[in-house]
Amino acid sequence: MIKIKSKIISSNHKPFIIAELSGNHNGSLSNALKLVDLAAKSGADAIKLQTFTPETITLNTNKKHFLITDKKNPWKKNHSLFKLYKKAHTPWSWHKKIFERARKKKLIYFSSPFDETAVDYLEKLNVPIYKIASFENNHFPLLKKVAKTGKPVIMSLGLSNLKEIKESVKYLKKNGCKQLALLKCTSAYPADPRDLNLKTIDDLKKIFKCEIGFSDHSLGIGAAITAVSLGATIIEKHFTLKKNVGVDGKFSSEMNEMKMLKEECNISRQALGKVFYGPTKNEINFKKYQRSIFISKDIKKGEKFTEKNLQVVRPSNGMHPKYFETILGKKSKKSLKFGTPLKKIFIKY
Repeated sequence: MIKIKSKIISSNHKPFIIAELSGNHNGSLSNALKLVDLAAKSGADAIKLQTFTPETITLNTNKKHFLITDKKNPWKKNHSLFKLYKKAHTPWSWHKKIFERARKKKLIYFSSPFDETAVDYLEKLNVPIYKIASFENNHFPLLKKVAKTGKPVIMSLGLSNLKEIKESVKYLKKNGCKQLALLKCTSAYPADPRDLNLKTIDDLKKIFKCEIGFSDHSLGIGAAITAVSLGATIIEKHFTLKKNVGVDGKFSSEMNEMKMLKEECNISRQALGKVFYGPTKNEINFKKYQRSIFISKDIKKGEKFTEKNLQVVRPSNGMHPKYFETILGKKSKKSLKFGTPLKKIFIKY
């Protein structure tokens, strides 16, 4: 269980839904504030920013190591990592205004810091929790800085194998992290459903014994709902004004989709329930419509019961169908009319 202000993250509560703003403001503070408003309207529990500058995340160079050359990369138009992060970053001067808007809308607000200076800045803004992005979960100086704040940490696991995850978790705890949640994540944009491997969620729960969630980079909401059905208690989804707006717009959710995600994830959690057999409270009234044995043709006293005068039908007022074959050939103690439920007292043994 993790408590963030008034919100509790656990399997006994509704999934904690995070709207990731990333760079989908498209360089506009007005868009960023509008995203906060729409996130609140969609029912999200929190909004999350990314706190970095292009200088703190990469180097300003066009040397081959820093160029985006993969033709399938959704950000290939930016040519270099520096240009991409310059376009995608959220100016630090906006953070306070965005967080204030989130507070007014009763949203929890926090961010993913990408270096130690970002942590120092976010501490001044008194964020209640930190997120470690999947590409940063091997950044041990950053992990140490975040852990030492003593605040809860949510860490995405994309790109890391189990050994690397264990190393990062151990290091966070060693440096003071007491409340930790891990997010299954596939760091491809958009992520192919065949690469999500959501069954890993249950394995993560068993190994790390902490809250496990899902950072969803796939299209639509099906994967998130599946993750909740497998025990995820946190869902993070990129959020956008329109699919074609913002650097991450293609694999982000618009307001209506996010609202549906929230509603369907809640239903998914409720549907999990517990190990239970038999009719529930809401089913019990329908039990009367199960089948039983009825008289399907008028029977005279002393007449034998046969497949022609007995039938297994709805409702359940007669004898249980399991007795049908043992009754055949036996005689009736009295005359019985069509539509009479068969009772044991009518049978001559």
